[in-house]
Amino acid sequence: MNGFIIAIDGPSGAGKSTITRLLAKRLGFLHIDTGAMFRAVALMAQQAGIDPADREGLANLCNGLSLDLVAENDHCRVVANGEDVTTAIRTPDISLLTSKISAVGVVRNCLLERQRQMGRTGRVVLEGRDIGTVVFPDAQVKFYLTASAEERGRRRYLELSAKGEQVSLEQTIAEVRQRDDADRRRPIAPLRKADDAVEIDSSALSIEEVVERMERVITERRTR
Repeated sequence: MNGFIIAIDGPSGAGKSTITRLLAKRLGFLHIDTGAMFRAVALMAQQAGIDPADREGLANLCNGLSLDLVAENDHCRVVANGEDVTTAIRTPDISLLTSKISAVGVVRNCLLERQRQMGRTGRVVLEGRDIGTVVFPDAQVKFYLTASAEERGRRRYLELSAKGEQVSLEQTIAEVRQRDDADRRRPIAPLRKADDAVEIDSSALSIEEVVERMERVITERRTR
């Protein structure tokens, strides 16, 4: 199955990272979290005081950025310029900043080439918002993983609360909706379902149920 590529797109909080990681492990494929790459750029821009409207500053940042996704047990560590930023890129303010950063053409073009280089060898599962529409439109299998804004907000609220962060459920849901709106409205590679993607709503499904549905689709495509 050399060259086989699986693309998983969908909005923030739909469970893409967890499900993609588990699916890749079961298949023996490489998991590439493209969203984490954009988050890392957003974090580095914030630390450097670069405004999202500063295209030249962002271009220089991206071109000089050392960015690695390191598989470790059941997790994927994100290392930017030698610094482990796995936890730092998952805060609410970085989530909102990422929406702005990811809409900038110079950032998308820089990371697009890196993502394609990572996936060209095949046997990969990539997650993001434009994998099946822009990065790998010819992927053998495409999924669009979604869930209601309320359910995604609830999941995010529980995740942040477990980390000891003081957040409200209402505000978290509002931020999810804000991120959705920004991702869908951005002029470059907006969030949308590819025409040939299999849509799965995870609102009332367990992680195991979602992965099992995906595995059935993949098995069917592999035996054609």
